Amino acid sequence: MKNALKSTAAIALAMTVGAQGFAQTMVTEVGDGEGQVNIVAWPGYIERGETVESFDWVTGFEKATGCMVNVKTANTSDEMVALMNEGGFDLVTASGDASLRMIAGKRVQPVNIDLIPSWSDVDERLKEAPWHHVNGVHYGVPYMWGPNVLMYSTEAFGDTPPTSWSVVFEETTLPDGNTNLGRVQAYDGPIHVADAALYLMTHQPELGITSPYELNADQYAAALDLLRQQRKLVSRYWHDAFIQIDDFKNEGMAASGSWPFQVNLLQGDNAPVASVIPEEGATGWADTTMMHADAENPNCAYMWMEHTLTSNLMSDLSLWFGANPAVLAACTDGRGMQTAEGCTRNGLDDFDKIRFWQTPVSKCESQGECVPYYRWVSDYIGVIGGR
Repeated sequence: MKNALKSTAAIALAMTVGAQGFAQTMVTEVGDGEGQVNIVAWPGYIERGETVESFDWVTGFEKATGCMVNVKTANTSDEMVALMNEGGFDLVTASGDASLRMIAGKRVQPVNIDLIPSWSDVDERLKEAPWHHVNGVHYGVPYMWGPNVLMYSTEAFGDTPPTSWSVVFEETTLPDGNTNLGRVQAYDGPIHVADAALYLMTHQPELGITSPYELNADQYAAALDLLRQQRKLVSRYWHDAFIQIDDFKNEGMAASGSWPFQVNLLQGDNAPVASVIPEEGATGWADTTMMHADAENPNCAYMWMEHTLTSNLMSDLSLWFGANPAVLAACTDGRGMQTAEGCTRNGLDDFDKIRFWQTPVSKCESQGECVPYYRWVSDYIGVIGGR
């Protein structure tokens, strides 16, 4: 993570933003709410008790502010960027592989942290993280972070949990005596190239990969070859968390990269699944609530950003999603349902081990010239299509 805090993507895109200048005028005061706030969010991030009654951090906010919360879920970062480009939204919960693109594209505006009273409670490691803090300007409020875990069927693996991502990248016989062919899934997003690169960092060290987001032509070609090999094993490329949940319940899936969210829901339904962070490590996400450049409801948007930092919301969301809160006190102060032990299980102590999502760019710190994200997009589509 220390390397990530010197992110090439952040440096390169910060230079782009700096050259463009800022068209937006930062909000200087919060007035009366406009009556609603429209948010693009990851599934499970904004709950009003409809999935599980006890997880509701929307209803109280609406009653207190008069701002009705309207949510559009997005299953990939590319979908989030597309929705924000279309407009009509006030806020987005963006991961690092989307946030810098939206900053460079002027789709989000600077956030006045002086208007967010709870800013002082934010984890110091996140306050100036390079995926939302560019050229000394804050473009959002940290929300949640966590790892992309290896979810597996305990029926397939029994008392021998997987220790390597090899079970989703290479054909092998699983502990139940059956092959993994057709029993694994992979993420339906170009950022999955980074998972392949992370695997190669351990298993093909001669490639010299130092960051899974900074790949030269040869390293990138090796990652694509591994993904083509994986293609023969994959039964579905998932992007909808709930479809993946259904597949693990009903379609005999054995293993897949996943989010703690799916693991928690499946375990809550007594499904035979568990998860690990394998020996190669894991990619992960650190998400930020960002405000659209043309937000029509800025007052309600600022009220919501402040609301997201309340420790009871952070605590309950942390427990619900299996992630770590941007406000560390949420793990221990007892205002919500999360506990210190729960945050530890969610990987709170692994912050420096996670390779957080970031946008690949052509000018990269580790080796000068790298394959940019637009190539990841087109080539990954080709991999999924069997090319």
